[in-house]
Amino acid sequence: MHSAFDGCSESAQVHGVNYLLRAWLIAGVTAVSVSAQKIPVVEKRLANGFKLLLVERHEEPRIAGGWVAHVGSANERPGITGIAHLFEHMMFKGTPTIGTTDATRDLDILVQQEQVRDEMRAEEARMRQALRKGDVDDITSPESKSDHYKELEARFQKLIEAERQVLVKNEFDRVYTTAGASGMNAFTTEDMTGYFITVPSNKLELWCWMESERLLHPVFREFYAERDVVFEERRMRTESTPTGKFAEQFNAMFWDAHPYHWPVIGWPSDIPAISKKQADDFYQQYYQPDNITLVLVGDFDPSVAETMVTKYFSRIPKGSSPPAEVTTLEIPSVGEKRYYAEAETNPQLDILWRTVGFGHKDSYPLDVLQLLLSGRTGRLYKGLVLGRQVATEAAALQESRKWAGAFEIEAEVREGKTTGDVEAALYEELERIKNEAIPPEELQKVKNQFAAAEYRKLSANFPIFRQVLQNEGLGDWHEVNEAGPRLQAVTAEDVQRVAKKYLVKENRAVAVYTRKPGTGGAAEDPDLEGLSAEQKPIIRRVVQALGQETDADKLQQQADAIESRLGSTDPKKLPLQKLILKKLRARVAELKSTPADKKP
Repeated sequence: MHSAFDGCSESAQVHGVNYLLRAWLIAGVTAVSVSAQKIPVVEKRLANGFKLLLVERHEEPRIAGGWVAHVGSANERPGITGIAHLFEHMMFKGTPTIGTTDATRDLDILVQQEQVRDEMRAEEARMRQALRKGDVDDITSPESKSDHYKELEARFQKLIEAERQVLVKNEFDRVYTTAGASGMNAFTTEDMTGYFITVPSNKLELWCWMESERLLHPVFREFYAERDVVFEERRMRTESTPTGKFAEQFNAMFWDAHPYHWPVIGWPSDIPAISKKQADDFYQQYYQPDNITLVLVGDFDPSVAETMVTKYFSRIPKGSSPPAEVTTLEIPSVGEKRYYAEAETNPQLDILWRTVGFGHKDSYPLDVLQLLLSGRTGRLYKGLVLGRQVATEAAALQESRKWAGAFEIEAEVREGKTTGDVEAALYEELERIKNEAIPPEELQKVKNQFAAAEYRKLSANFPIFRQVLQNEGLGDWHEVNEAGPRLQAVTAEDVQRVAKKYLVKENRAVAVYTRKPGTGGAAEDPDLEGLSAEQKPIIRRVVQALGQETDADKLQQQADAIESRLGSTDPKKLPLQKLILKKLRARVAELKSTPADKKP
């Protein structure tokens, strides 16, 4: 609960990987015994503004280290949407000493590139004017480009080739991996941008130098090439998935005033228009010490770690002015919204209700409501899948972001039934929650499930690091220790109260997806033989999510985790677990066989 989804830039706007994680929970990951524990976080503050969070653990000879910049897509504005996520990419491009064979020549080329891009932007402004007048239909087409623009493109291409002569690709990563580090990655959400890696215990000083260097002396080389990579990532994750572009429009319809309205990855017209000058200004405002929290979890002496961090990170000057805060609040919803789309997918339903943000007192009973509804023993599965048999799957998710929240229910329609059947059945289950007493044993069961899940997160450095980092990014790291007791204190009356308050017609938006005529049914994968009707939709969603994931190391870790649990898996769920493992391994092999320069 209360944590943003982790992974490279896959903010909450990407449903695929988020669903993958939930699918594994539905598939039945084994729980362990529960023990009340708290994460012993020590907070320090550097003179220039950096917050430092330390968790000492000597169970493994490694350190999970990283930092979170308190900036996400909600801090953007129209015209530069996607810039927070673009920075996730740019922060790996190196420094004057990492990533180039000739720092002087490198910087000179970057200056020349900007001079050409300024001229290109002037031409692009004229092309947009022609578009408004109707003189051209598509400013991205070759026919819309003037001769002068084509000449500028040729000049810029020569500068790119010159840059490649002094560029050392992926050197930032190579320095780390040569020293035994692993798992370097980053993620962007609506509310934060996080960076992380795991290093051997004796490489803490290397981490301090590397991370402080890229904050003190960043070089945004390959800026425009990386901008194109982000645009391709958008195409893969949003436009090339069965429901991606529809989910993006549905999200834009759901939020009226709040900047959660636009996608984390950015609008397609904004990404190619972002200038390096805008990026530099964004960096100066949001990547200053006052807006960054450093997190270290693992095998170190806290006093030594604090001294080392202070030595390196104190070199970074304090910001000249505080970063701008998000001040636009969402306006109350006064009427139901409905979105209808024909997609190349099985009929399904997606319903959103506006709720509350991170740390709000009502977020805890909403979390309990989510637990009551979800999972194989939850009310949605028992009522819609097993009982009325109108759906093949159904799940709920309460997401409390930094500034506001949403409660979501997704369901896939069983063959022979309609989205209307599913929607009616779903509302019946919600009315039961609102008006019938919730049995004490049912309430306690979901609280125990939550406690078990929280306990599992204490098993190793990185899961603990992730919790601390994400809660801090959302607003308060103390939630890693305080959310559990607050959730355990939730009463049945609290759950009914929030259900009646938030899950009402005028507060909801409903997306109805039906199969596009002429596309037929999804081709049956031979691997699906032996799976139950309820399991087949899960594996299809898993496969879809895997197609969007590009981090082979992360997928390998997930595969290893599933393989380690096979021996204790319920025999009925074993075929699904094995098939998920097979698909994971296949995707890992595919990613590792793809040349680095071809990956998004």
